[in-house]
Amino acid sequence: MMKTNNNDLHTIYDKETHVDSQVFSDTSSTTDNETRDLSRRKFVVGAAALGTAVGLSSTVGSWGFNIFHPEEAFADSNAPIEVKYSYCDMCNHVPKCGLKCHVQEGKIVRVESRENYPNSPLCAKGIASLQELYDPNRLLVPKIRTNAKGEKSVWKDISWDEAYSTIASKLNSVKSRFGADAVMFYCGDPKEPRGAMQRVATLFGSSSNGTESSLCSTASVITSTLVYGQSIMGADPGEASKSCLIWSLNPAWSQPNRFSALLNAKERGVKFVVVDPRVTPTVSSLADVHLQLRPGSDGALAAGVINQLIEQNLYDKEFVDNWTYGFEELKAYVAEYTPEKVEEITWVPAEKLIEAAKILGMNTPSAFITSAKGACHQKNVGNFQRAVYSIPALLGSLDVAGGIMFSPGLGFDGFASTPSFQLEPKYVSDGFQSRRHDLKDFPVWARLTKLMQTVRFPEYVSEGKIRAAVLLGTNAMMWPNTPITQKAIKDMEFTVAIDYYERSWTHDYVDMLLPAAMCYERMAPFAIFGNKIYLRQPVIKPMGQAREDWQIILEIGSALGYKEQCFSGNVEKALDEVIKSTGLGITLDDLKAAPEGYVVQQAAPSQRKYIDGKIRRDGLPGFNTPTRKIEFVSTILEEEGFNGLPIFEEPTYNPSSPEAKQYPLILNTGSRLPFFTHSKLRDLPWLKQFMPEPVVRMNPIDAESRGIKDGDDVRMFNFQGEIRVKAEVTNMVMPGVTDIMHGWHQADVNLLTTRDFDPITGFPPLSTGLCEIAKV
Repeated sequence: MMKTNNNDLHTIYDKETHVDSQVFSDTSSTTDNETRDLSRRKFVVGAAALGTAVGLSSTVGSWGFNIFHPEEAFADSNAPIEVKYSYCDMCNHVPKCGLKCHVQEGKIVRVESRENYPNSPLCAKGIASLQELYDPNRLLVPKIRTNAKGEKSVWKDISWDEAYSTIASKLNSVKSRFGADAVMFYCGDPKEPRGAMQRVATLFGSSSNGTESSLCSTASVITSTLVYGQSIMGADPGEASKSCLIWSLNPAWSQPNRFSALLNAKERGVKFVVVDPRVTPTVSSLADVHLQLRPGSDGALAAGVINQLIEQNLYDKEFVDNWTYGFEELKAYVAEYTPEKVEEITWVPAEKLIEAAKILGMNTPSAFITSAKGACHQKNVGNFQRAVYSIPALLGSLDVAGGIMFSPGLGFDGFASTPSFQLEPKYVSDGFQSRRHDLKDFPVWARLTKLMQTVRFPEYVSEGKIRAAVLLGTNAMMWPNTPITQKAIKDMEFTVAIDYYERSWTHDYVDMLLPAAMCYERMAPFAIFGNKIYLRQPVIKPMGQAREDWQIILEIGSALGYKEQCFSGNVEKALDEVIKSTGLGITLDDLKAAPEGYVVQQAAPSQRKYIDGKIRRDGLPGFNTPTRKIEFVSTILEEEGFNGLPIFEEPTYNPSSPEAKQYPLILNTGSRLPFFTHSKLRDLPWLKQFMPEPVVRMNPIDAESRGIKDGDDVRMFNFQGEIRVKAEVTNMVMPGVTDIMHGWHQADVNLLTTRDFDPITGFPPLSTGLCEIAKV
């Protein structure tokens, strides 16, 4: 067995690398020359499209750099191979693509796509996941700070017992002096342990329980709930679908497992209208009409689509008359959003708007897909997304085959937990809602979700309302104006972070750092696909002293004094409680006995359930809104002092603002890439090679006027700050608009974003700011 030289380990790992000669499975039938011809691009294409396998090599090939890992990553090649199964979390909590793992001597030596599994094949990120698992820079020991917060960290290794004892002492001290709400519990990425975190926060008595969905999916949850009465993200086109509206999503890059199904729908004849300010691969592959709008003008565009559906009599009059509320008010409001006015505001040609409305209105049922993130990062999201969600209702494409079906589900939330496990009855009975710090700032958010809107937690820290925190998978670069967040973390009395790595831009400001196990090393949570439940069993033991996040959270809860309610940190017992709390009549043992997935027998959902009372919780006809109808005018918003109509408002900083004279380009941030997820995976050589440095995309017209060429080093700046990036000159973006990825610690774009929040959802305008670009 050949091994690396440990002295060279970190240096070699960090180099930009080719994939090694064992990247693809079935190499026995490939000649040496053919293997050496495998390019970087083929790695990504092969990984995403073919679901091919990847293995580890410890040797240096003559054709380029190979991948080096710690000594612990390598097994004796003569040892027997055992095949085990897991699912990937490299893209967040979804889509949980299946992993088939080849294990030798307790080490994973190869991964490939799992056969006969709902989500497959693996993309490049899943293929590269072994590099994350065996990264020599992984955090593997609990650590406590020995120097001042805000300085480059100096740590001391401690035991888990010492860590838990310290955490309990610090958090209980804050609770005794300032109340439980002064301790914030926060779950970032991975999202998988949210159920455990919410349970512990509720046991502790803290209403300050937040998640990264403060900037992600909850805007869609809230706005769809205001319109439909429940959270619905949309639906992919089915066999009965005739058209599909995709609003601000690029699944070709962000959801490759989903994109192939969309291509199949296109081949079946489904017509696509795609809304996106960029010319993405999704646009190029699917769009019959591309509505290329100015970022921040979504509300006006949605109003224009509604205007044309009504003006051209393309809406479902019977459904609208009987099952919607506020149609006449909506009709009167959108009357001013003629195609000509919409073109002026959004930059979308009037004729394209008219054509899009015809495609949707004349081809029903119509499916609908929107991003849980994407365009949500603007100050008008609470209104514009309600307008967008109104479109399927106008088309009558709700709870019908080929449209958006209302499914009862299995009783789990989006993160494989349940309200009962999270102790929601205790939350209600003990009056948590009335104590929330965000209640005054974002009353609609607080009314519709049990999770705190965290965007203003720096203000809550400065006001003395939050004084300590448990931060799992937290990234200070996530929120607008990063230094404000870093100062808030630093200023708290005590903060413990749980993560895979030490990240200076966040962890230089915390007191303690705990090592989390990765997806191959942990059990929780379940993977749920329709009526099928998969239990994940650990494929290998956690490296070093890492522990799975559910275990860490439950052990913190036990140390805080809730040992029985936290199952003494036993993850299996916790999961058994989760599955029992669904009321499905099954146990964890039932899931263990079904490694190919446990199927819950359910009758196929009927259509138009709103007619006979099968949607509302009280059994009455209609939807789960106060009026029992789809609400074009929100009665909840009116009760909270807002206009019930989805009124369009320009971003605080827009092309008509005074600041635009000095900063004329629109700052559009946060788009996804096929090989990174947010700030994750930027250090993995197999993925980093495709974008080794931060990049901003700009149109050739804007580049030429500034003397910028493709690949130039440029300054990107505004009245908030400045970053340095590489210019990518491309027609993918329209003139006057930039496109920059978030998550680069070398070029943190949130140094340029502002803290003016949507009053309904609390979302910041990360995608609608202003900036300028100049050659360095």
